[in-house]
Amino acid sequence: MSQFRSILTGALAAAVMLATPLAPASALPIAPAPAPGLAADALPVIQVSQSKQPKPEFMRRKVRLVTDEQPGTIIIDTNTKYLYYVQGQNRAIRYGVGVGREGFGWSGVVKVGRKAEWPDWRPPATMIARERAKGNKIPAFVKGGPNNPLGARAMYLYKGGRDTIFRIHGTNQPWTIGQNMSSGCIRMMNKDVEHLYQQASIGSKVIVIGPGSKLGDNFYNDRGVDIISTLFGG
Repeated sequence: MSQFRSILTGALAAAVMLATPLAPASALPIAPAPAPGLAADALPVIQVSQSKQPKPEFMRRKVRLVTDEQPGTIIIDTNTKYLYYVQGQNRAIRYGVGVGREGFGWSGVVKVGRKAEWPDWRPPATMIARERAKGNKIPAFVKGGPNNPLGARAMYLYKGGRDTIFRIHGTNQPWTIGQNMSSGCIRMMNKDVEHLYQQASIGSKVIVIGPGSKLGDNFYNDRGVDIISTLFGG
């Protein structure tokens, strides 16, 4: 009995720690690793400032999620800046994300059309023209690697078999997670997008809840951190 009481006490203490807003030490080494096969001196290494990290609430968590969506579905709420990967049995993995800035928000139901590791970046012509009008010049092509704006992984979002030009992708600017900073794409920390990439498959359903929309209530109910699953796995 005393041994059981000791185990229970330890579990409760850990649960209290999980309920605090502090990010776990293992939550996410942020600095991107060099792309496979990339020479160390091929690109300057980006040193991510440790003072520029996302807020603790945007660290990856296992949560209790009530939803009618099937396991494997991705739900992105651009209002809360959270992405959920539905696991079933009222469970999900919740990730913090960066979303479109004002005027670049969107919503809809799409699918993962293709996936890429250390993807190249080809900004759409509209973006190049828009930035040129502001006096900014951006390249038409950037090879995949630590300096690439798409980060370590990308999942390309399709609708009706056609590329929407929106992606779920990594970023070498982790401090933008939890903010409205992109041109409509969904940004994730590199360790998070690698984690999601391993689980989400081509054809996965993606629900994007746009700015100001109340549709989130129709798709899910986030009931907070899944303490039991976090402590004991499963």
